Amino acid sequence: MAPFMAQADATIANVAAPSIHADLGTSGAELELVIGGYLIAFAMLLITGARLGQTHGYRRVFLLGVGVFTGASLLCGLAPGPIVLIVARVLQGAGAALMFPQTLTGIQLSFSGTERARAIGLYAMALSGGAVAGQILGGVLVSADLFDAHWRSIFFVNVPVGAAVLAAGARYLPREAPRATRAVDVAGVLTLSIAVLLVVLPLILGRAEGWPVWAWLSLAASIPALAAFVVAERRVSARDGSPLVNLRALAPRAVSWGVVAVAIATSTYYGLLFTLALYLQQGLGRSPLVSGLTLISWVAAFGAAGQIVRRLPPRFGARAAPVGCLVLAGAYLAISASLFAGQHREALLVALLGAGGLGLGLQFSALIGHLTSAVSTRYAPDISGVTTTTTTIAGAVGVAASGTAYLSLASGGAATHAFAVVTVAFAGLAVVAALLAHGATRAVAVT
Repeated sequence: MAPFMAQADATIANVAAPSIHADLGTSGAELELVIGGYLIAFAMLLITGARLGQTHGYRRVFLLGVGVFTGASLLCGLAPGPIVLIVARVLQGAGAALMFPQTLTGIQLSFSGTERARAIGLYAMALSGGAVAGQILGGVLVSADLFDAHWRSIFFVNVPVGAAVLAAGARYLPREAPRATRAVDVAGVLTLSIAVLLVVLPLILGRAEGWPVWAWLSLAASIPALAAFVVAERRVSARDGSPLVNLRALAPRAVSWGVVAVAIATSTYYGLLFTLALYLQQGLGRSPLVSGLTLISWVAAFGAAGQIVRRLPPRFGARAAPVGCLVLAGAYLAISASLFAGQHREALLVALLGAGGLGLGLQFSALIGHLTSAVSTRYAPDISGVTTTTTTIAGAVGVAASGTAYLSLASGGAATHAFAVVTVAFAGLAVVAALLAHGATRAVAVT
């Protein structure tokens, strides 16, 4: 439920944006921060949340995160004006960053073998389903206008769900033995948070503002900020301290290439979510609800892929990652070819999206299984935090780049051509991810 709720709330406010604007009278910048404030806080604090899970217990931090997320959701629903709503959305993103990485950490610490593969399959299903459910659920709730709540219902729905997750977590999550809490790497938290902010802020806000100078300056400044983070982590390691991210655990090809492969393939998915919605709604005149429902085949196939991977013999499991990327690339190319050929049947698009979801699901489940097996459990927070952060940033990059490309190509009524070109680019990225996944799964594990 943690990844499902976190992903759903990353997209649910998009659908409600017009209703929020009409009700609260938000400016364009305020509305962008209502949507983007959540994602900024979420991306900035994911790795910190993973490390806090190690130092204070992943069960405790998970429950804290769910509590903050649920309370912030209630505050979002009750917000009397845009400023309170923006602050509540930032708090909601912070709560998501605390609860989300504990899921993968808990899987790595609590399961092994076929049980871990099954848990990763469910984790993958929650991730993919949450992103699409946010769009569908947002459209349903805003249209239904339950209890005359308008857009507020998209946040109120989190309250009973969050309360149920809190009760279930307190009942079923295993209690951990008391541990000697080590100091949090403050220098690492600050330098990494600044670096991530400098990357994510222009990616989320820059496209809507026409890529102003400040956005490019911010992206450029992220490079020295990231270098400062690496220097800070190496200094902590040299003092035999506890760095925010253990860089030595991430250096081997089995890990680094795998993380990058997951990020690249995932970036195409988030880019697809955004550009497909634009194509269907603005290009073909479909409703937001129909746009969301079109992706059900993708989500269903993505979830089925996790179950396929866990049933594969070990010698075939590693091959599923590059094969899945190639299936994904083939699906993107088939979508593009059908559009260039003048085929606009939605049944064909739904079938090809299902093939794409299967390919991405094979790659994601196989590579997450590989990453959690390639390192010992003492590196679980590093794998969880870095993987979730890189995929979140990659998703923002995918939306920004593909959205900018689509909108520039679609001017003058060329929506079909624009979407076909974008899916060709997605196919190329999927092939790159296949090569990286092949290299990662053939590399030696880290002990």
